[in-house]
Amino acid sequence: MVQQRAITDAIKTFADVENRFNLRRTEDEQFFTEWYEDLPEISDVEKESLDLIRRRYLYHLTDGNLTEGTVTLLMGSPLLEKAGFYDPPFKMRGEASVEIVLDEDDEDAETLRGRIDVLVVQNRFWVALLESKRTTISVMSALPQTLAYMMANPNPEQAVFGMVTNGNGIIFVKLSRQGTPQYDVSDTFSPAPLRNRLYDVLRILKHIGQVVTEG
Repeated sequence: MVQQRAITDAIKTFADVENRFNLRRTEDEQFFTEWYEDLPEISDVEKESLDLIRRRYLYHLTDGNLTEGTVTLLMGSPLLEKAGFYDPPFKMRGEASVEIVLDEDDEDAETLRGRIDVLVVQNRFWVALLESKRTTISVMSALPQTLAYMMANPNPEQAVFGMVTNGNGIIFVKLSRQGTPQYDVSDTFSPAPLRNRLYDVLRILKHIGQVVTEG
């Protein structure tokens, strides 16, 4: 009999997602070069816009933790817009339903279901936007469930990318299902330092957009 569970109940740690999907974090430094190699330059006008995004976010953060909707308005949506993800050839969908069947031929097969409170671009770029209070320790804590959702990508022959942010931190992840499924993550980028790390984020977003389009 197939058991049905919500992804949020079944996947809480890296051990959960790695064991259920036979997923491993790679030790190959060349696996995820998209977040630090061949990044495009950004203009002074774009830097000014990113400075404004940073100032607005830090201003609203002074009153305490921000809701998911506020993080989306202040950080997620402006960054995606600046990177061109709202324009052709990209297509987006939000809060997508996913279903993942584990051990399909086994009598104890398990189906994981959930809705993704994210934006999905071309089925290859998954953007998770979180309430800041959910990841006050580390935005990394949201990665296991994000990886589980990314495993539902309908095109297993292509690598998929993700961005997870609660505003306080932004990380990128790459997942490949070729052979043994594997993944790796980027540095964590924060808007807090005076040196605006959103410059790096926009450059990475533009590069991933190019990879997704050409792939």
